Amino acid sequence: MKLISWNVNGLRTILEKGLEAFLTEEKPDVFCLQEIKCQPDQLPDGKLEGYHLYWNSGERKGYSGVLTACRQKPLDCRLGIGVEDADKEGRVITLEYEDYFLVNVYTPNSKRDLSRLSFRQKVWDIAFLKYLQQLQQKKPIITCGDLNVAHKEIDLKNPKINRRNAGFTAEEREGIENYIQAGFIDTFREFEQGEGHYTWWSYRSAARKRNVGWRIDYCLISPSLRPQLQEAFIRSEIMGSDHCPVGIKLN
Repeated sequence: MKLISWNVNGLRTILEKGLEAFLTEEKPDVFCLQEIKCQPDQLPDGKLEGYHLYWNSGERKGYSGVLTACRQKPLDCRLGIGVEDADKEGRVITLEYEDYFLVNVYTPNSKRDLSRLSFRQKVWDIAFLKYLQQLQQKKPIITCGDLNVAHKEIDLKNPKINRRNAGFTAEEREGIENYIQAGFIDTFREFEQGEGHYTWWSYRSAARKRNVGWRIDYCLISPSLRPQLQEAFIRSEIMGSDHCPVGIKLN
């Protein structure tokens, strides 16, 4: 199975910039999109054919939202994690298959002024980890998406000057470290320990051209799926969003 995850920063925009050509080239069995910023009835006719589409657009139009598209129809689909302030923003879709759960997630941003850091730390990270652990009691998990945090210093270009900036605060880093300590595997780091591998770049100061970026998009898996993990990748050359696609291959 080939899975691709991408924060597209607007589904309709990325369709105009070649999303379908990218999917034709990659041929994923599943793709998970974040920050789609649209409702199902706003998808142009004839787009994304050949996939079953599962939406969680949230209440506020033009904001947030996730979409999971899959070749194989799941046994079940559920939206949200039971946290009202996050669920109304359309941040999680869970698909259940016979042998695993697939969780597509768009983690709340702490905001530039860190006004949402407390919610992120004290509510979201705790609730999302608990949700994953509850699912894992039944079946292994694949969870992918924009986690809005660089885990370690190697995961961003300039760690020293960003220690109190959203996405690299101690509180946010503790949140993702808790996932790792709970046993979830950061698939990309199973294959690549080097620096300079990023998934998001600011639109300012030609950051992407200079590769001044952050790795904030992940594919995490349960330990029991590690023997099936064949590859984890970042498609940094793919343009169209301020993020790039990430993905995994599982046997």
